[in-house]
Amino acid sequence: MNFLRNRLVVLGLVLLATVLLYLLLPSIRQGSMEPSLDVQRMGLVAVSPPPPPAINVSVRTGQLPGDPPLFFREALPVDGSGRQILPRLQVVLLHGQAFSSKTWEELGTLALLATNGYQALAVDLPGFGNSPDSDAVKTDQHRVDLLGRFMEALGVRTAVLLSPSMSGHYSIPFLMKHSAQLHGFIPIAPVGTRSYTPQQYQSIQERQCERTDSEADQGISDRDAGYCLMTTMSTWPGLSSNSLLLCPSLSCPISV
Repeated sequence: MNFLRNRLVVLGLVLLATVLLYLLLPSIRQGSMEPSLDVQRMGLVAVSPPPPPAINVSVRTGQLPGDPPLFFREALPVDGSGRQILPRLQVVLLHGQAFSSKTWEELGTLALLATNGYQALAVDLPGFGNSPDSDAVKTDQHRVDLLGRFMEALGVRTAVLLSPSMSGHYSIPFLMKHSAQLHGFIPIAPVGTRSYTPQQYQSIQERQCERTDSEADQGISDRDAGYCLMTTMSTWPGLSSNSLLLCPSLSCPISV
């Protein structure tokens, strides 16, 4: 009889423990699934987005064959492993009478553009730097063809063309004939502006406006289009949307 009573007591205790576990198990599970404040803080740190990869710069020089051969410098944005990053935009830099592509390198312009994600291309115009002079660039059409050959050979598509002083002999005729091939044009007191009429400059502005309207129809904003004409008021009367900026440290005005 005592043995039977003991077995009933043990069985009752087991049943009681089972009921208690059944009742307490949900709260135990819920408590174990809720992380502590420290764990949550650690989780927030762990899932925060990594910083953007640093952009390095790869600079190379080259020479395009032809008459005349053209020496150039190129700065490209690359990632930490040395792989080229798709550039945001291509920028072609010409130079003035007393300078060359090396000037842009020494000023840090090439590296600055590449660091900000742009592909920068600076060319030695014929007779300057490492590019020999040639009689093949004595006319406007020859100079237009030379710039076109340079851009095509290096895979340049709708670049921003920067043109100071003497290089206007190349950039202005190119702008007149191939403005649709440029994403933007930044002249800095270029020569040769008086060779064209206000009506010819106005036609460029009208073509630019037509292209901007077309891009707007495609959902491209003016900022994305990035097309601009920075002009000198005194010598570009056909273009009205400009202003003149005088820099005390420079001997000539720059338009913005």
